[in-house]
Amino acid sequence: MPPLSALRIDSPLGPITLAASAQGLCGLWFDDQKHGPTQAQRQQWPIDESHPWLQSAAAQVMAYLSGQTLQWEVPLDLSAGTPFQQSVWHALLGIPSGQSQSYGALALLLTRPKAVRAVGAAVGRNPVSIIVPCHRVLGAGGQLTGYAGGLWRKEALLRLEGHPGI
Repeated sequence: MPPLSALRIDSPLGPITLAASAQGLCGLWFDDQKHGPTQAQRQQWPIDESHPWLQSAAAQVMAYLSGQTLQWEVPLDLSAGTPFQQSVWHALLGIPSGQSQSYGALALLLTRPKAVRAVGAAVGRNPVSIIVPCHRVLGAGGQLTGYAGGLWRKEALLRLEGHPGI
């Protein structure tokens, strides 16, 4: 279902589009992010600078990017994914700030130990970057691998959270 409204913000990591459906925040994408909506799609969404969820999400994202530790307080709508993708995205919400998990460990957590590649694909298609913390998933040896928003952003987000070894 297409978002009902959108908001664009300029962040220290580049322009971001936020999108909300009737159920909650359903999108947070960097302009050049892989697996996100096209510019043409984004332009079809009405901009609503007064939408409470979009305003709240924008303020929280900017606070987070300025180094504030916070508990995200915006309803999420992750219904755009398949049931498997949704299970992966919900599992990502359980990875605390400053910590990470490997794709393999995430697959084990989901009781799908042989689905590491499928888990990786679902992580890469996370529609709500930053808030659903796909940047906290690392390769088996702790290496930075894959991030739809670019590895430089993944590294910046992990550094911002004080992740050891970054």
